Amino acid sequence: MERRACRVRSRKRWRDPLSDATPICGIVSQIYPRRRNGSSLSTSDTATVRITADDKTGNRIDYDLPGNDLDPETPTPLHSREVPLFMKVYGVICLLGGVISLPLLGAFFGISAYLIFTDPEAAIIGTNLTLTVAVNAIGFVISFVSAVGSIIFGWTLLKSYRRDAARWSYVLIFLSIAQIIVDVMLQGFGLHLIRPSIQLAILAAISISVDPALREERELQRRLRDLEDREAAAEGMLGRDLSGEGYIKLNFFNLFWVFMVCCVLGLIIEVIFHMVWVDPGVYQDRAGLLFGPFSPIYGVGAVLLTIILNRFYRKNFLFIFLVSAFVGGVFEASVSWWMQTSFGAIAWSYSYELLPGVPDPMAIIFASRTSTPFMIMWGILGVFWIKLCLPRLLALINLIPWKLRYSLTTIAAALMLVNACMTIQALDCWFTRSSGLAPTSPVEQFYADHFDNAYMAHRFQSMSIHPDVSSRMDRPET
Repeated sequence: MERRACRVRSRKRWRDPLSDATPICGIVSQIYPRRRNGSSLSTSDTATVRITADDKTGNRIDYDLPGNDLDPETPTPLHSREVPLFMKVYGVICLLGGVISLPLLGAFFGISAYLIFTDPEAAIIGTNLTLTVAVNAIGFVISFVSAVGSIIFGWTLLKSYRRDAARWSYVLIFLSIAQIIVDVMLQGFGLHLIRPSIQLAILAAISISVDPALREERELQRRLRDLEDREAAAEGMLGRDLSGEGYIKLNFFNLFWVFMVCCVLGLIIEVIFHMVWVDPGVYQDRAGLLFGPFSPIYGVGAVLLTIILNRFYRKNFLFIFLVSAFVGGVFEASVSWWMQTSFGAIAWSYSYELLPGVPDPMAIIFASRTSTPFMIMWGILGVFWIKLCLPRLLALINLIPWKLRYSLTTIAAALMLVNACMTIQALDCWFTRSSGLAPTSPVEQFYADHFDNAYMAHRFQSMSIHPDVSSRMDRPET
């Protein structure tokens, strides 16, 4: 039986996911079984997709599958169908909301600019004009782009442009998350987050349901990836980037376990560094989450370095060092800035001097949120990570039994998400209590009872809360 290599047109490169003795129809039957009478499986509402293969003579063989050849640019008959009435109603709401918001945002921007330049004190919110105005300006830009996106999104729903509506829903989901983050930075957690949260949920539902053909394509892609993973496991290449462009496959499974392992390793390294260098012989809990031995800044930093350096793993040490130092330093400074503006939290602050009388340029540029020595440390960690640690970590990840591979990842990811959300809420309540504000809701009272100021100070021993340096509008006046 001749060997045929399955080739999907939407992929740049495809490896035969089965053995030499398995024909292409074996792949097809595993993904979409044929009917007992031997006829092709078809759907009434979708166009036929062609999974094609080349035999030894170069002839092209087609296999009928639901979808559109996994090519999102190729429309199917389903795309010309009218979207449901409730989606069109929501489209009208989005379109009108965007049309109404644009002039209001323009008026708000004009009034704000006028007050800032003519009477700055009238525009002050809190005690720091520059910081608060900067965050408000970011929020204004996000709101403006969201208004324009809502108009386009509403129009695509009204015209039943399903694929375009799905794409714009992804854009609006990103903008809604960004708006929620800005709202938290300005006002903390409260009822004002209900509207953007509901909008986020509706957009997520529409992104899933507005283009059913897209779901079918993704299911086919998932099954193809599963076959590819099983073949890679048999060859000892599980988790590797089979295209050869990078070292590790950048999927959720690999990146999540990179995050988990590095959260723990980063905490261990930081505790040891503090005991040996910063304050010899003194143990300090450097955990960054409410529960467990995790320091998320190292986990997220490792994920960023993995994503950015993955395709450069063959590069020389100097190149990897410089990229890692830059990425790590900017990331560290960004996290410090966000924590300060959102919660008045200061967990680290570096000296402005490299040596007595010698200024540290990086500490000056980033306002002591990072420093030259620590950027060098990030660079060294990046070299060790991509050249030495990542291959061994991948081998460790692949020790997870195949049957537990995805269920364990799902459970662990859900627990870490709960841990992160409770940590942010606990920090927010710590901020409000430090600002002299009493709990005003059952949630705040829960955190006041179970995670009071003494508990938080003991848990986050390297962190202190300074409401006066935040950008929050509910901070105390000084």
